[in-house]
Amino acid sequence: MNTFQINEKYLSQIPALQLLIGLGFEFLTPAEALRERQDRTSNVLLESILRNQLKEINRIHYKGSEYLFSEENVQSAIQKLKNIKYDGLLKTNEAIYDLITLGTAMEQTIEGDSKSFNMNYIDWPKSKNSPGLNKFHVTVEYSVERSRSTETARPDIVLFVNGIPFCVIECKAPQIEVEQAVSQSIRNQNDDYIPKLFIYSQMVLALNKNSAMYATTGTAAKFWGVWKEPQMDNGEREFEKLAAVVNQPLAEHVAAKFFSTFDVKPEAFTGNRLVTEQDKSLFSLCRPERLLELAWKFTVFDGGIKKIARYQQYFVIKSTLNRVKHFDSVGSRKGGVIWHTQGSGKSLTMVMLARNLALDPEILNPRIVLVTDRDDLDKQLENTFAACGLGANRATSGRNLLELVAEKKSGIITTLIHKFDKAYAVKKYQDESPDIFILVDESHRSQFGSFSARMRQMFPHVCYLGFTGTPLLYKEKNNFTKFGELVEPHYSITQAVEDGAVVPLLYEGRHVEMTQNREAVDLWFERHTQGLTKAQQADLKRKYARAEMLNKADQVIYMRAFDISEHFRGSWQGTGFKAQLVAPNKASALKYNVYMNEIGIVSSEVVISPPDMREGYEETDDETTDEVVKFWQKMMKRYGSEEEYTKQLINQFKHGSEPEILIVVDKLLTGFDAPRNAVLYLCRVLREHTLLQAIARVNRLHEGKEFGFIVDYASILGELDKALNMYSAFEGFDESDLVGTLASINSEIEKLPGRYSNLWDLFKTVKHSYDEEAYEVLLADENLREEFYGRLSEFGKTLGIALSSENFLTKTDEKALSRYKADLRKFQSLKASVKLRYAEAIDYRDYEPKIKKLLDTHIQANEVVQLNKPVNIFDDEAFMVVKEEQAVYGSKKTTASKADTIAHATKKVITEKMDEDPAFYQKFSKLIQKAIEDFRAKRISDLDYMNNVVDIRNKVVGKVHDNIPNKLSGNEDAMAYFGVLKPFLEAYSKQTGELGEEDLESAAADTAIAIHGILEKHKKVHFWDDEDAQKQAVNEIDDYLYDELKTERGIELSLDQMDDIIEKALQVAQHRSYK
Repeated sequence: MNTFQINEKYLSQIPALQLLIGLGFEFLTPAEALRERQDRTSNVLLESILRNQLKEINRIHYKGSEYLFSEENVQSAIQKLKNIKYDGLLKTNEAIYDLITLGTAMEQTIEGDSKSFNMNYIDWPKSKNSPGLNKFHVTVEYSVERSRSTETARPDIVLFVNGIPFCVIECKAPQIEVEQAVSQSIRNQNDDYIPKLFIYSQMVLALNKNSAMYATTGTAAKFWGVWKEPQMDNGEREFEKLAAVVNQPLAEHVAAKFFSTFDVKPEAFTGNRLVTEQDKSLFSLCRPERLLELAWKFTVFDGGIKKIARYQQYFVIKSTLNRVKHFDSVGSRKGGVIWHTQGSGKSLTMVMLARNLALDPEILNPRIVLVTDRDDLDKQLENTFAACGLGANRATSGRNLLELVAEKKSGIITTLIHKFDKAYAVKKYQDESPDIFILVDESHRSQFGSFSARMRQMFPHVCYLGFTGTPLLYKEKNNFTKFGELVEPHYSITQAVEDGAVVPLLYEGRHVEMTQNREAVDLWFERHTQGLTKAQQADLKRKYARAEMLNKADQVIYMRAFDISEHFRGSWQGTGFKAQLVAPNKASALKYNVYMNEIGIVSSEVVISPPDMREGYEETDDETTDEVVKFWQKMMKRYGSEEEYTKQLINQFKHGSEPEILIVVDKLLTGFDAPRNAVLYLCRVLREHTLLQAIARVNRLHEGKEFGFIVDYASILGELDKALNMYSAFEGFDESDLVGTLASINSEIEKLPGRYSNLWDLFKTVKHSYDEEAYEVLLADENLREEFYGRLSEFGKTLGIALSSENFLTKTDEKALSRYKADLRKFQSLKASVKLRYAEAIDYRDYEPKIKKLLDTHIQANEVVQLNKPVNIFDDEAFMVVKEEQAVYGSKKTTASKADTIAHATKKVITEKMDEDPAFYQKFSKLIQKAIEDFRAKRISDLDYMNNVVDIRNKVVGKVHDNIPNKLSGNEDAMAYFGVLKPFLEAYSKQTGELGEEDLESAAADTAIAIHGILEKHKKVHFWDDEDAQKQAVNEIDDYLYDELKTERGIELSLDQMDDIIEKALQVAQHRSYK
């Protein structure tokens, strides 16, 4: 009886080999491979294959004729590759990478002329999905002699391109963790094992049947990744391609070699088998054209470390390349925004995208401007682009940048953002080329405005590609959102944690207990806020008692500095890991540093931006004090310049043993990588982008680092929760309620009891007056909510006026006064809750700095308490418990409240975007409405409601189209027209029964593409104001519908139906052109 196998040979190595042969690799038995190596295990190149291929792929083109390289030059090229001097694994690998990507120059005499010609080792693909003239081989049990030893090590599988070992694979049985194969691969790369093989390798894989990890030469275990190929689920396009190869029978002569190599019976290879995870990874990474593409276009050396693209980098670059090949109505290439969470390799994605643009045969003479903030990438950029035959010029100033772009030389220009901080005058110049690409990192978007305007003036058709690590909020109206739409696939922080691209984050809340000298504070408030009503005074006091100002009080800073010192000593000191402390402002940052030095437990330094020292200048959110100015002058005396001061302290923090804690305000919250940085002490309220950028300082991978820690002293748990759910929160901010009235005070006061009753009347159906959830659910109705806001605003204004009247205060009894004030507070809190829950806005105000001195004097800081044990913020269940304990959603608000927030935010977006793609948004509008109604009618649970709305939200945000034909992929406009056309053709099919599903889809897709093409052709500036231009487009669409659909395909649409199609398509086109 046959039974299944459990060893690695049967379950991993043999199936891998079978698949690789099916993908186009020629199998060499170990004996054949050894013969190719002149029977020497110290040789790793398959020399005779390499020799033949050098002759096959290289030709000298000279004076219109074609010549072969001489035998001597071919032999010389082999020796150059074979005898490269070993200078450590990575340096030698980089030298070989340069050799195989750039080729080597050879002197040869032709027709009496001696000249230098380039010889290539690889025929790098010029077109999509082409393996070129290269030869691909695979062998197993590849014995290589160890360094300084006669022993050998034997990798399981080696893949060769033109006889050069390109990929080394270790296989394991499914019961053995794939990490063991990773460890074995890393061991084999060590100097005392077989580095002579790995100096040539471009990719390394570790496999077992159920999982796979990949990396490139020299990659530490922590950075090996998983590859996720789209369309790879059962029944999808790529899966079906793979399944066909998996069960392809071996040719007879290959099968014979197989049986002799493995000593196995033929029946082991007969019959269909199921596709495994190993198959998916090999198919995705090792099919010949993909293997070449990853080595050629998606591999970089960053500061001497070799890096290969992760799957999200690869697919977003492919998607961007597809996008920039489409043009808009004014002849500019379509730009866009790439959202990849911080820590997932954004800077390298920029480099790889620039390389791909430079190498793309369809984009002739591109000029690429790469705006970055990393000096250390400069050398890398130069080397990377030398491989494209392009020199990288470094712009020394804004003027110099424009000069370099204007030279019209294809090439890469790298520049640092701060070159544009001063205005510059440039001669009038305009270049209409659409082949200028500007790649800019979002963390500099605030500084991008004037630079962008000048570039657009001079280069009206420039293509902007923006990179962001945080989701862009719908409300943002900055330059960055003008780049274009989000380029899919995006890569969120949750995906990055799941893939192990960043470490998970643990959250711990800590709180300094405080008491205040109430009488002194009250007296101060009375004297300094006489112009305000009592209600307003109370409101002001409440704000200051809870938020930013308290973070700046001296005693609070001292207690936190002491607690942070103890906390760091207890958990981190001596481990080699570091921490950052985020202070509320520059003056506080200096105080934290002084106190930490006094306490003497940990070493700390401060990195801030320069204070503004202009006379009479006051910064809006950060007062310039004498201490800050003195500190800055001292730093400038010590370091000479801001750049040197920042650079030296960052280097000490990144590489030295001190400082252990780096104290910052805004500087270094973005664009700063120190993987040893493991703890973020938050002593200031941060929100949205800034908060996400700050926590990303501690999520970078580093050996021995399991988590990043966020220790929160500023009670930002609610902000953190919002930030992590931010891409669902598309809300903008309303203007605050109007306050004050010109009506006479007495007539207003008379209205108070009536307005109070009117407010309560809205809630007379609520059975239990203490059931806050019932109030909120009642206010799900938008009209009722608006009525509530109006009545609350009237009551609040009237009470405010009344409380300012001495007459009212003396005549009204204390109980009524307390009830009015308590209910106002209660309803204002309810308003804040429902605004958050139903995707409306909450207005946050900066608090006035005057009160600081008062707080320093009268706030007494006591002990520090831990609010919660550290919790993983990506563990939804555990994090939700902490949020509920700390009442992030208010009392009794859990899953349903959060789901409502997401549902109504999504509904808002759908409404705003409906006309851009009616078919797409109508579908989701119905789904979201159904989810809300099902929950209200108690047909689904809180959790089901939450899961439904999150799924819908993700599909709306990600523009996930179901059942869209492949030919429409990447063309959002045509997809929208497809949505317009399909119902007409479905109605025709239902009526006549003449049109099959496939024909229907094909006709709709082809027509959508045609309509898109016609509108693009006729589009021009002010197209929608030009009736003649519109008529021409309409006539052409009409001709297409009649000739192609009616005559060619026999789809007998009536003239009215055709008119309807054209009208709806034009409406969609018009809305899309204004979005």
